[in-house]
Amino acid sequence: MASVTALRSRRRLPVLGRRGAFRLHASALVALLAASSAPTPVYALYQAAWHFSAMTLTVVFSAYVLALLVALLTAGTLSDHLGRRPVLAGALLAEAVAMAVSAAAQGVPELIAGRILQGLATGVATSAAGAALLDFEAPDRPGRAAVANGIMPVAGMALGVLASTALVQYAPAPTRTVYLLLLVLFIAQAAAVRLTPETARTESGTWRPVRLLRFLQLLRPTITVAPASRPGLALAAPGIVAAWALGGFYSSLGPSLARLIAPHAAHATGGLVFFTLTAAAGLAGRAARALPARTVSLAGAALLIPGALLTLAAPHLHSLLALFAGTALAGAGFGGVTQGALRLLLRPAAPGERAGTLATYYALSYLAMSIPVVLAGLLTNLYGLQTSVALYGATVVALTLTGLIRAAHLPRKA
Repeated sequence: MASVTALRSRRRLPVLGRRGAFRLHASALVALLAASSAPTPVYALYQAAWHFSAMTLTVVFSAYVLALLVALLTAGTLSDHLGRRPVLAGALLAEAVAMAVSAAAQGVPELIAGRILQGLATGVATSAAGAALLDFEAPDRPGRAAVANGIMPVAGMALGVLASTALVQYAPAPTRTVYLLLLVLFIAQAAAVRLTPETARTESGTWRPVRLLRFLQLLRPTITVAPASRPGLALAAPGIVAAWALGGFYSSLGPSLARLIAPHAAHATGGLVFFTLTAAAGLAGRAARALPARTVSLAGAALLIPGALLTLAAPHLHSLLALFAGTALAGAGFGGVTQGALRLLLRPAAPGERAGTLATYYALSYLAMSIPVVLAGLLTNLYGLQTSVALYGATVVALTLTGLIRAAHLPRKA
């Protein structure tokens, strides 16, 4: 018996320590969000090759977001029940398959199929990885996981746009190279997840046939927010909606706006618009770590207003400088809103409520990102890009002002 135990011990995979596991899950969030934004600079190449409209572009963009929403609402809590490790590893492998589909795309239908699969995988993976960051947070560094959950996604989006922009400019086969590199990364991360300890209190036997009904019940669409986190959500929700609506605008229509202002600028200019947004968001989120979460969230929402107004003015001024300045302000606001909101939501949540609360946050965020972008694409087709930008910006400003006024009347402890 002792020899069998020793053999099993030798066969057991090595386990990463707390610090290594934390870094691995942070890198997974970066990679997942890098993959979400990487196609942004490539869209111009797709449009030139396949001759589709701005409306088609927003449909491609929204296919990913809507698939992600479905995953968040149905499978966002899976890692709370089945374990962080199997759920995240499986989702990362699915993400790798999505990269393969996108790399092989020969037209819009295949591109949409790849983005749908990517959205489903990302929805499952982000909630699991984000919850794992909280599980592996060092006891002597409280709050680090909430900060990482706020910074790593926007840092990933910035890195994805920057790397993809460089590949579009300099690499061969730019519509394939970025996806193939991400494919290799996701496979490596899925393998590395097996080296981490399991932190969720799993339901034993969930995968057995007798547990099939319970598993299907877990996949019912649900909105789960930890009771202690609900006051924070009430405070931050308007800012979250406004920030992610602006993020969707810069991601999908930012390159088109740059071309409208400077038709002869390099292709890289369009991708740098979204990079500016996400880089400013990451820097602002990092700089605000020591400030109270409520202050960070509300200050970030306030910054969205001048950012949107300056972006609105850029086409009339025919100024790329105004566009990038407005984008940087909006990005700083985006970073403040997301970091403050996540701290308000995640700190009070119990371990078994973390993945569900994160899934709800992401569902609200991506819903706010997708619906306005589809409407903006439709308005662009009907009335032109400048009119669409004006209506979009005015709506974001009105929503932000409403949220700030409402927040002033909420209890101070919210």
